[in-house]
Amino acid sequence: MKLIGMLGGMSWESTAEYYRLANEIVRGRVGGLASARILLHSVDFAEVERMQAAGDWDASGRLLAEAARGLERGGAELLVLCTNTMHKVADAITAATDVPFVHIADVTAAAVRAAGMQRVGLLATGYTMEQPFLRDRLESRGLSVIVPEAADRAEVHRIIYDELCVGQISEPSRAVYRDVIRRLVDAGAEGIILGCTEIELLVGPDDSPVPVFPTTRLHVEAAIAAAL
Repeated sequence: MKLIGMLGGMSWESTAEYYRLANEIVRGRVGGLASARILLHSVDFAEVERMQAAGDWDASGRLLAEAARGLERGGAELLVLCTNTMHKVADAITAATDVPFVHIADVTAAAVRAAGMQRVGLLATGYTMEQPFLRDRLESRGLSVIVPEAADRAEVHRIIYDELCVGQISEPSRAVYRDVIRRLVDAGAEGIILGCTEIELLVGPDDSPVPVFPTTRLHVEAAIAAAL
């Protein structure tokens, strides 16, 4: 089994899901006491969030590129960035390293296309919904991506940062997400991409009238497939 280098901590709530899923998937595929070989670099999310808010993506790219180099020096044979939003700086990470990088948009697009769908709604942080870095990559792989209206985007983003990133799961917020999902479906979405690692802590298939595509699980499954 190859050693997976995980860039995490953004937030650690979601990174814990990456770790749990990786080990559950390996145990399911290999059996017995098998677990995933993982080298984790967990950053301080407060530092990264300040860079996000300031729009200093170059600085966050340098931070994660250096962390990725450290993982490579530590023996990582492939890299997984445990966050959707920070895939905005994926190019900085891949330029700084020589090992394969498993891109979350690529594996998500493949899953949507395999399900026979093209038009999907995207739930994510405001950065991911409003900036083109993830949507463009999804659309370059044959998808049509729609995002919520401005008020819905703001509330989806607020719940991620104010609640999910600090471990708060609430029924009122789940109801908000269900309403946003219904509006995306009314706008023509055939499926819903859960495009933020923390969102999967709040909603799942039972909260949507159409199929959901959980990017965290899809990302981990692809990484494990590449590692085994």
